Amino acid sequence: GYVESMAGLIKEQLDSFTSEELEKYGPEKHVLFSAHGVPQSYIDNGDPYQTQIEQCVEYISKELPEDVKVHLSYQSRVGPIEWLRPYTDDVLPKLGEEGVKNLVVVPISFVSEHIETLEEIDMEYRELAEENGIENWRRCPALNSDATFINDMADLVVDSLNSPITTVTEACISNNCDIEDKTLDERVGIATRDEAMVAERLNGRIAMLGVVSTLLLELASGKSILHLFGL
Repeated sequence: GYVESMAGLIKEQLDSFTSEELEKYGPEKHVLFSAHGVPQSYIDNGDPYQTQIEQCVEYISKELPEDVKVHLSYQSRVGPIEWLRPYTDDVLPKLGEEGVKNLVVVPISFVSEHIETLEEIDMEYRELAEENGIENWRRCPALNSDATFINDMADLVVDSLNSPITTVTEACISNNCDIEDKTLDERVGIATRDEAMVAERLNGRIAMLGVVSTLLLELASGKSILHLFGL
């Protein structure tokens, strides 16, 4: 149901290119699947997300016309750490350099519209694409309330009610994840227990230093610390 729904929505956008547009920009059509990124450390520690996304793109692509060229990128990264590549904001300029004109962008890992589709894709990425020469832009809608998708979800719920629930251990085994006696932060490389304790002690000492400094200033001036700021 999921693959069928996604393929159907993409085909609608591919078919929306008019004969006049294809005559002007050329017949070649491209599809860019833009998935939500995750830190690379998640994948390095066994998260199957990247493999699942790639498999989804492969299955959906088989349902598209053979002459459509498919690309995959990752969006919505935050912070200074390494996230899954290639980044969508790197791929769009590259496609522009390669002469791509007709492009359908697909939010592959989003099941409903929200800020990362309506703002990040529709506004930021579209502007970036047009700045780099991609003139004939389309954006495939998210699944939202697509009937095929909703029916498939309902079937999954019914199946789950009629069969044993998969445990966390079974899910980890099926996804080849190592089960370790570690916190989530430790598994994804964010922080260890000792590092967290050191950080907490440091934060506490900084806070105490601020309180003591405030008291000393008030004692020395005979006035509230707020008076120094004109309050």
